[in-house]
Amino acid sequence: MKIPFDQVVAKAEEYKDDMTRFLRDMIALPSESCGEEAVIKRIKEEMEKVGFDRVEIDPMGNILGYLGRGKHLIAMDAHIDTVGIGEIKNWKFDPYKGMEEGDVVGGRGASDQEGGMAAMVYAGKIIKDLGLEDDYTLLVTGTVQEEDCDGLCWQYIIEEDGIRPEFVVSTEPTDCRIYRGQRGRMEIKVETGGISCHGSAPERGENAIYKMAPIVMELRALHENLKDDDFLGKGSLTISQIFHKSPSRCAVADGCTISIDRRLTWGETWEGALQEVRNLPAVKEAEAEVSLYTYERPSWTGLVYPTDCYFPAWKLEEEHPACRTLVDGYRRLFDREPVVDKWTFSTNGVSIMGRHGIPVIGFGPGKEEEAHAPNEKTWKSHLVTCAAMYAVIPGIYVDEHCD
Repeated sequence: MKIPFDQVVAKAEEYKDDMTRFLRDMIALPSESCGEEAVIKRIKEEMEKVGFDRVEIDPMGNILGYLGRGKHLIAMDAHIDTVGIGEIKNWKFDPYKGMEEGDVVGGRGASDQEGGMAAMVYAGKIIKDLGLEDDYTLLVTGTVQEEDCDGLCWQYIIEEDGIRPEFVVSTEPTDCRIYRGQRGRMEIKVETGGISCHGSAPERGENAIYKMAPIVMELRALHENLKDDDFLGKGSLTISQIFHKSPSRCAVADGCTISIDRRLTWGETWEGALQEVRNLPAVKEAEAEVSLYTYERPSWTGLVYPTDCYFPAWKLEEEHPACRTLVDGYRRLFDREPVVDKWTFSTNGVSIMGRHGIPVIGFGPGKEEEAHAPNEKTWKSHLVTCAAMYAVIPGIYVDEHCD
């Protein structure tokens, strides 16, 4: 099939206002993790309006929109849940009313990552308008709970819905660059125990917070000595939370817990990361318990799908057909070379490729630094660029790069 690349770009530009309106509608519907019902239903309405062949909502609450009936299943994914708004005083505009000024669209979810959904849906319309269907089925997913537990939605899609695409395009923000990997992560809990007594005579007890103090300092030192990778970069850790147990403010603490955000580079494992912490002298001396957190919050449909909070690193080789497909598409659409890089943060790729070995490649509107920040924004020109790319990816892959 000969793809009319100039017409694809023109169509994407034609639908810029429609994508902007759709994105602003999504922004206006608060959709923090486990509360995405309203935005899922709004996406369903737009998918049906532009002509998707089939639209379903699975038992977890993910929306699945299908175009075509060819033998090659290709998926494109946007998580459509958001984080909260944080300190409202840091916002210059209402995060849900949003803002629109020139090329800029603002609001919670603009970059992370409802802009990707807007561009995917209108890529589907471009495919329909220009007759770009081929021997492929395009699956467009709007996934839930990613901000709470990245990849859980795709664990469910793969393991319970029984869906295995040949590859997945993640539309997380990449500043319209091609991203082919990310570090993994895990959430570690360290617990120390003590013996409570009256605070007026602390020598009668055993303070769990004091036991934790040297562990904190040894963790800080451990961070400096973690494994590095030429592409994904260095592993890291930080203490993200601290909790205590005590009968009162006038008593010695008999429990202390810290949470560790551990980023895993290529070649690191969750078992190894736990063992590094268990091997610390202060952990051994305190007889501290080191474990993985688990995630068990119900989705907006009420479904609970428990998982360990371990999210593997992944990377796709530059010569993989999925990566070559995106590079070729970018060159032909925009007559320039793309930047090929990686994410700093984590995506649903931890499950799709990290756990299940399904290739992932990234291309999305918006910028990483906008994610989770006040005054979050994206750019209409990014929506146009991404809609054009998403419209040509399946055809290029089927015609030139799949076996």
